Amino acid sequence: MKHKYLLLLFAFSIFSVYYSCSGDDSTAGDDSDYVPVSPVTVDLTKVPYPKLSDYKFFEGEMKAQKPSPDVLPFEPRSTLFTDYAHKKRFVWIPKGVKATYNADGNVLELPVGSALIKNFYYTNVQPNNTNRIIETRVMIRKSTGWIFANYVWNDAQTEAFFDLQGSITSIQWKDDNNVVKSTDYRIPEESQCIVCHKSKTTVGGIEVTKNIPIGIKPQNLNFNYNYGSDAKNQLQKWIDAGYLENNFSLPSDENSVVDYNDQTKPLEKRVRSYFDSNCAHCHNDDRHCDYRPMKFGYNKTALPSGQGLTNLGVCVDTQDMQGFPSALSKIVTPGNTDRSMLYFRVSTNDETYRMPLHGRTMVHEEGVLLIEQWINSLQGCP
Repeated sequence: MKHKYLLLLFAFSIFSVYYSCSGDDSTAGDDSDYVPVSPVTVDLTKVPYPKLSDYKFFEGEMKAQKPSPDVLPFEPRSTLFTDYAHKKRFVWIPKGVKATYNADGNVLELPVGSALIKNFYYTNVQPNNTNRIIETRVMIRKSTGWIFANYVWNDAQTEAFFDLQGSITSIQWKDDNNVVKSTDYRIPEESQCIVCHKSKTTVGGIEVTKNIPIGIKPQNLNFNYNYGSDAKNQLQKWIDAGYLENNFSLPSDENSVVDYNDQTKPLEKRVRSYFDSNCAHCHNDDRHCDYRPMKFGYNKTALPSGQGLTNLGVCVDTQDMQGFPSALSKIVTPGNTDRSMLYFRVSTNDETYRMPLHGRTMVHEEGVLLIEQWINSLQGCP
């Protein structure tokens, strides 16, 4: 009798183990239901942190730039030129809050606690054809507004350290055509960041400025991005991820910028897209260069009755600017780059004259060629 009891007890034990490990138990764990918890920490009372790794934006080796859960990659269709550096961009928004839409041509309004992350790196760096991340720029929104937090990477590419003092680092690389290029890359100081990331308002007759992002405009995110597991319109992805309020219509094709490198697109749209991403953050209403006649926002250069061309500087007289060649009497002289102040400033590397003021130490050859083609396509002034 005792042996039968032991056999029954053994059989019951085996059955219990099997049952508890099988997928039939409705209380058992299911990998498909697993939701990873984001390790990201953005403590607004402590940021900016001394090291980039303190935020936990990336998992694994930080130089691999694999985003942690809830860190969402994004990419503008028309990009800002920075000495041919490649860029990887990410956004992180705390749980329970969302960004809001404020017109196709205005940056999305991100909630307090949000972070924008942009990594600047080169491939095929000489002499060993390696990759090198130079800096990671972070913008964090506090209750008092946006702050800058710049991080400079060490030579070992294992960590980046907080530094808003600015510096210069030499780099040499091979481009896509196997041509070796080099520059003394300038990592900006905080005052240089403010020039481009500044919006101005007047309160009681006093000018008040605030820091703002510049790249997250709906018109520039309105296209499919490959996230690895899927490809989806970026604005829709933000909505699906709970990062953006779903209370607006996606920009129309007419209101969306194009990739200025895409030669299948109309020349006029390509050059307007180029100016929007490379110039409009300063040359627009209430921005650093709002005293100049050019208004380079994509929506401003499409205005009817010639106003769009005027905002682009076409046939607009140059203001009194000492030291410039006297032949540069117009900002843009149709059909004549030698008499166009705009062309002169984007094609020179002289710091006294070049445009943009910050963000480049090299001439953007492809951008200059695009602007030259556009100027030569224009007809004469009235």
